[in-house]
Amino acid sequence: MTTKQTAHIISHTHWDREWYLPYERHHIRLIQLVDTLLDTLEQNPDFRSFFFDGQTIIIEDYLQVRPENRERLVRQIREGRIYIGPWYILQDAYLTSPEANVRNLQLGHQDAAVYGEVSKIGYFPDTFGLTGQIPQLMQQAGITNAFFGRGVKPTGFNNMVSDDGYESSFSELVWEGPDGSQVLGILFANWYSNGNEVPVEMDEARRFWERKLGDARQYTATDQLLFMNGCDHQPLQTDLPEAIRTAEKLHPEVSFVHSNFPDYIKAVEASLAGRTLSTVKGELRSQRTDGWGTLVNTASARVYLKQLNQRGQSLLEKVAEPLAVIAGLHGGEYPHHLLDYAWKTLLQNHPHDSICGCSVDEVHREMVTRFDKSYHTAEGIVADSMEAITAAVDTSGFAAYGEEALPLVVTNTSGWSRTGTVTVELDAARQYLRDGLSLEENARLMKAVDLAGRVLVDEQGQPIPCTVEDLGLSFGYDLPDDRFRQPYSCRKVRLTFEAAEVPALGLRTYAWVRPLGAAAAEEVSSLVHGARVLENDTLRVEVMADGSFTLEHKPSGKLYQGLGVYENTGDIGNEYMYRQPAGEVPLTTLGLNADIAVIEDTPYRASIEITHEWEIPASADDLLEEEQRALVYYPERLAQRAAATVTLKLRTVLRLERSGKGLEVKSYIDNTAKDHRLRMLFPADLAAASHRVDSMFELAERPNEPAPEWQNPSNAQHQQCFVDVTGENAGLTVANLGLHEYEILRDGRNTIAVTLLRSVGEMGDWGWFPTPEAQCLGEQTADLLLLPHSGDAVTSGAAAAAYQFQIPWTCAQAEVHTGTIPAVYSAVRWNGRTAAFSSMKLNKERGDVLLRWFNMTGESCILELEPALPAAAIYTSNVLETEGEELQLEGAASLKLPLGGHEITTVGIRLS
Repeated sequence: MTTKQTAHIISHTHWDREWYLPYERHHIRLIQLVDTLLDTLEQNPDFRSFFFDGQTIIIEDYLQVRPENRERLVRQIREGRIYIGPWYILQDAYLTSPEANVRNLQLGHQDAAVYGEVSKIGYFPDTFGLTGQIPQLMQQAGITNAFFGRGVKPTGFNNMVSDDGYESSFSELVWEGPDGSQVLGILFANWYSNGNEVPVEMDEARRFWERKLGDARQYTATDQLLFMNGCDHQPLQTDLPEAIRTAEKLHPEVSFVHSNFPDYIKAVEASLAGRTLSTVKGELRSQRTDGWGTLVNTASARVYLKQLNQRGQSLLEKVAEPLAVIAGLHGGEYPHHLLDYAWKTLLQNHPHDSICGCSVDEVHREMVTRFDKSYHTAEGIVADSMEAITAAVDTSGFAAYGEEALPLVVTNTSGWSRTGTVTVELDAARQYLRDGLSLEENARLMKAVDLAGRVLVDEQGQPIPCTVEDLGLSFGYDLPDDRFRQPYSCRKVRLTFEAAEVPALGLRTYAWVRPLGAAAAEEVSSLVHGARVLENDTLRVEVMADGSFTLEHKPSGKLYQGLGVYENTGDIGNEYMYRQPAGEVPLTTLGLNADIAVIEDTPYRASIEITHEWEIPASADDLLEEEQRALVYYPERLAQRAAATVTLKLRTVLRLERSGKGLEVKSYIDNTAKDHRLRMLFPADLAAASHRVDSMFELAERPNEPAPEWQNPSNAQHQQCFVDVTGENAGLTVANLGLHEYEILRDGRNTIAVTLLRSVGEMGDWGWFPTPEAQCLGEQTADLLLLPHSGDAVTSGAAAAAYQFQIPWTCAQAEVHTGTIPAVYSAVRWNGRTAAFSSMKLNKERGDVLLRWFNMTGESCILELEPALPAAAIYTSNVLETEGEELQLEGAASLKLPLGGHEITTVGIRLS
């Protein structure tokens, strides 16, 4: 007897907050949708339920305009008719940091709990590729499934394939992360709109269901058929119950149910009892396709957005949160409310059509404002935390230098000890305007301050080489908690120096003083050797006449040649996908003479400036707009670059620090051209068939050659912080700040090509939406760090240095006083050979310190932890910060915790 199939029809709407319309235009439609939904749920008991697209921000957006409907909305949620969560927003997982993905999950759960039960649905309907650690992330959040629309190509029942890590025989599959975590994967093989607008009328319904049932049966492994009743910004189908009754009359052999995801999952799991599904492992990036529809080049659309996001993420997760923890341990406040606000404001820029830069110009203008709002909030948190920290640091050791001693505190909020160049501004003297002096007298007193003869010393009194810039008379103000603002005049100076071995998650103190004796910093040799050579103990850099350079890594003896060449091609694609004009030969700066000059030569750092003026085509030819208006599919376009040219001005600064293990490369681009892509090339000249790339809690390994099915000439891919090519005895890591697109060129040299800029004039996708601001005209910048190394990127320390590159130093002036924080301090000391530190924050409910690491390799290691915190207990936790198994300290102050291959581990410390 044939088992009766069940057709699960799930009502939903995929709600892009902003995309082809500005946010508020979409917002208006959301209000109309939810108004209709509430009326329908209240008036028609046969309309059973609705799924809020996996994101709780829909509730915020609705109640912002309809606060009077809060009770109606909450009632439907608590009665189980509206399903909410588990996310705050539906993010792009590749373009947002690991911790941003975790905060998104945490805030979604937090907000859902206010209204009702969180949906334990791993929902990724339209994410542009899926990172390999999502199964582990889901499992740690108590979610055992993942629903997604991209990344795997199914073949269906009649064309089964063996497991090869990329494809599934059916839309149901087992998705396994690199650590071994598994979830039930459900691919929307017929998309998340395959049950959209179900007909009520009999003849139309007959044609609809003949096609839709056949499509669903082609890919399903069970008798449970999934039909998603909704699409992008889809209005509610209020007559769905009637349409289901029509379907039941037409197909009595099928049980039609107005369903929900929990019921569907239970039915699928029951149907799968005793069955074996294909197992798909790791990242889901559509590599077994022709390569034209992956949307990977959204990683380089509007690069300025990615750079603003990197800046904001790093300040929040890697500076504001850990500093707030340290401050909270020493009398300051941990501002949960402000951090939530800053995170939510930032996360509102993380939906795929937002952070991917593939929307209309109005959307991305508003994003810049949100980035600023979040960043300025984080700045305020950092400032308040540093005020509490500097007030608690013991600087009494500098009292011997007299009243003019100016202490300062340098903090390192990365997970590893750090040495590098820092800059801090100090008020050498202040005169408050409240003191009754005229403005002229104030100015005269400040100008008369004697700055001569002062030196910078560390906590041991040892002189430190330092550059001092007199910034002259300045205006400042205090904002006391108990009084009106207090303006003052001051004499301001800027100090730049090398801060050496500042402890991880800690600080080191210095002071600018008048020496007690004839103290002077030790003389050191210059890092500049001739007009075009920089050299320290680890690296030697020589710049060629065309601005390319060689980089010698002394420990390995490896010489990297031809680095730093710019490549320029036309781009007749759109915000989603890059398309080089057919037959075009890329332009490069190889052989183009450059102006080269040393612009910095100090004891701690030296820099060379390289300037190019490069004639390139001004834009695409006129055919491109014709093809755009005619909606010609971008791989089929015939447009070429225009004959007219413009001057592209490039200024490249190479910066080498005395103790640096890497070479900083900063590019300043005056973009005057349209419809083009600009990359920088770094030939590795290392024999390797694969490379590693930083992703979400993972160093993913990817082949240098694409799959056989790949037809796109471009094989660009996503990165987070860095990409690494390693050969037998040496390797090259290229780190970046917000440059998320790279390609390993098939040129026989394993060249790492990093996209600095991509200029296009249309959104793309389903219509013609001009986006002139996506041409990114005007001043643009790009920041990279080259880290040649021996061995692999992890054990050599290159990966740690690449992660530190993301994190700004934080410095602040202090006063001379005693305190509870030592002059050299670390909140947490840890060691783990292949572990990477990710986060330190406080749990909102319990006030516990939560620390997170992940294993960068597949080999297990031991995480040794010594918290310099008043710990009452230490326990294991997860990404939702649930309290788990209590851990036993070894001796009085340390513990050893096994860390499995690719494992993400969170440790909680209950404070005494």
